[in-house]
Amino acid sequence: MSKVIISCAVTGSVHSPTMSPYLPVTPDQIATSAIEAAEAGAAILHLHARDPETAQPTPDPNVFMQFLPRIKQSTDAVVNITTGGGQGMALDERLSAAVRASPELCSLNMGSMNFGLYPMLDKYKSFQQPWEPAYLEASRDWIFRNTFKDIEYILETLGKGHGTRFEFECYDIGHLYTLAHFLDRKLVTPPLFVQSIFGILGGQGADAENLMHAKRIADRLFGDQYRWSVMAAGRHQMPFVTMGAINGGNVRVGLEDSLYAGKGKLAQSNAEQVKIISEVLKALSLEIATPQEARDILDLKGADRVGF
Repeated sequence: MSKVIISCAVTGSVHSPTMSPYLPVTPDQIATSAIEAAEAGAAILHLHARDPETAQPTPDPNVFMQFLPRIKQSTDAVVNITTGGGQGMALDERLSAAVRASPELCSLNMGSMNFGLYPMLDKYKSFQQPWEPAYLEASRDWIFRNTFKDIEYILETLGKGHGTRFEFECYDIGHLYTLAHFLDRKLVTPPLFVQSIFGILGGQGADAENLMHAKRIADRLFGDQYRWSVMAAGRHQMPFVTMGAINGGNVRVGLEDSLYAGKGKLAQSNAEQVKIISEVLKALSLEIATPQEARDILDLKGADRVGF
């Protein structure tokens, strides 16, 4: 078993400021939180941006460039920039920061899907920002678009154009078969970094049988040509990433995926979640990969070839 790569998804586009006072939203907060996560053991930092005034998700490359250079100067961690963005963003908007920054790694969602955030409306009586309830409600009628053409465009633009490799986000079993389709066409090259995602409304549920089934199908489709990772939403985060690690996978934590550090306890930082999973991995006698080891495992181009 190779060393376990810890990814940390620092802020995302799912949660809103009402949900936690610890969610990093300004460029300074995102940079600080990301650096702390790296110092705690995260080899990969998965990054979105937010409007510093409203905390609403934004694709603006200028906002990304307010924290990317600082993160690079302060840590050796691999920077992974979203291409999923947030709801309501057009494809070119979703890619704009990655095209500007030319990172080592980007997320790439492997299929269109319903992505329901609206159940969170029932958990809060009021909201800090006027955009929050409308944003959550809009997900009731939102399709997260990732067509075959969209995926081809992203692979061409960032893969061929920038030498960027991908965290292939697979929310369902069909997404694994879509990735296999692109592998057959030689539009993606091993080692594939496959992120199995559980617990999002519209994707595969947080059921242990689903986790094991995803691993069996990925093994069948990709053999030794992939590196597996697991993430899960909300309260399922730590149990599922632990199960993934026990079964030979890498792990992803962070405030994008869960706001908690235990039952009813809000995580006060991304680093807190990284420290928790680091201790779990050590207790399981699993070794944690350094950023350079993660680069070697995933065959990344290196931090000296990025655009920030």
